[in-house]
Amino acid sequence: MSSSPFASLLEIAAGLVIVCAVVTLWRRSLSAIVKTLAVQGVALGAVALILGLHQHDGVLVGVACLIIAAKGAVIPTLLARVLARDPRSRESTPLVNVPASLVGAGALTVLAYSATRPVVALVATTAGQLIPLGLATMLIGFFSMIVRRKAISQIVGLLLVDNGIALVAFLATAGVPLLVELGASLDVLLVVVVLRVLAAQLWSRFGVFDLDQLRELRD
Repeated sequence: MSSSPFASLLEIAAGLVIVCAVVTLWRRSLSAIVKTLAVQGVALGAVALILGLHQHDGVLVGVACLIIAAKGAVIPTLLARVLARDPRSRESTPLVNVPASLVGAGALTVLAYSATRPVVALVATTAGQLIPLGLATMLIGFFSMIVRRKAISQIVGLLLVDNGIALVAFLATAGVPLLVELGASLDVLLVVVVLRVLAAQLWSRFGVFDLDQLRELRD
């Protein structure tokens, strides 16, 4: 893979990761948000795959396949099964409305570029120039966890943070060892499985996933 196609493909894949993060703030349908998360998982795997093929690194290619399977298929499927109990569920009352959320995402992206300028200067590679996209994805994930009220939305925010961390790791170090990524993916998968069980229990008992309504039940 020559340098020019490599750079273009890497930019497209990394750009798709952050675009998907922004889309999760734009969409209110929880099913659409989960589908967007699946696309982001595939895009993150594509980043690892492109780097692995460019460097002829079989281990990194294996990591890419693991990410695509776990974050592009398994985890979104588990979340979709939770939503199957309420397929029309929407993020109807976020703390920050959609236009303001998109402005916030833009501001966080600018902040990410400013904060990572010294790091980008040190990692003088094509991949290193894209590190701000990973940090921006992390910040958008934290922002989503703060402003969204549905339990599923907050789980998605947590996964955005994890995907942002993984993107920074790939771009800054050209990948992580297979065992490290396997352990991280299994940890995230375990968290999602536990949250899925808890969400199912909440739905069966109270019939809601909204955190504000659950607090009212407690009060």
